[in-house]
Amino acid sequence: MSVVPMTAAPLSRETLLSVASTLPADLRVLSKLAEILRDPNSELDDIAALLRRDVALAARIVRISNSAAYGGGRSVSSIEEAVNRVGFGEVLKLVGTATAGRLSESALVCYDISAKLLRDNMLYGAFAAEALARPAGIDPRVAYNAGLVRAVGMMVLDRIGRRDPASTPLFTPTRWPEFGAWEASVFGVTSGDVTALVLNEWGFPADLTAAVRAHYLTEPAGLAQPLAALLNVANGLAQHVCRTFRGEEAWWAITPEKLQAAGVTEDDFGPAVVATEAAFDAANAALAG
Repeated sequence: MSVVPMTAAPLSRETLLSVASTLPADLRVLSKLAEILRDPNSELDDIAALLRRDVALAARIVRISNSAAYGGGRSVSSIEEAVNRVGFGEVLKLVGTATAGRLSESALVCYDISAKLLRDNMLYGAFAAEALARPAGIDPRVAYNAGLVRAVGMMVLDRIGRRDPASTPLFTPTRWPEFGAWEASVFGVTSGDVTALVLNEWGFPADLTAAVRAHYLTEPAGLAQPLAALLNVANGLAQHVCRTFRGEEAWWAITPEKLQAAGVTEDDFGPAVVATEAAFDAANAALAG
């Protein structure tokens, strides 16, 4: 993240993690799911056992798995059936789609981000990162997760801001040039640093956490991290279809330097956009169904 002057007293680690704990447990499930998928000895039963722990998430996953996007046909009624229907190859996206739907049920009021735009950004960014990761030689699952969870810090700060709306000025682009300046002024910390704190606490891989912290690429060191550069380019694609946030618009210009750092070329965009749009449309249809 960029070095932003802090004008408010920084929120404590304990406060940030306490508020993060009030978010739906889906994100922590994603971290554990990724760990299971990295283990070559894991089985689908292990995944089902994990997903059963959160009744609300399990019910959403079962419903989504019955959509045309995930095969449709014979209706399934249990998490075991849902997981077996999609298999290892698609289970992360199934859970990620359910997670995006659940986390974006409410708008980020302090940021002036609607619930629909939040969900669109989470899904499109995740699918674009996954699609670009393949030609870049980056693990598509890690890229997908990074794209999906990058806004966690915004969710935390928004909840804190809404606790005391009378003394929390809302983000307005005419007063602050971008989110980071507003966050530093109001909360004494930026959402990128909050996201990194929360992801680290919840056991996400260190490389994913570092990439999300650096993905605005406002410091030269960010370009040394291929995943951070790839996340930036993925959000550049999202900006072209109006699925990014006003307070981040300055960060997503796609440049040759960023492409080189991410390990992709302009020739990779066509296939990536096709794959992203197809996955995005299918996920939205599944959530609507």
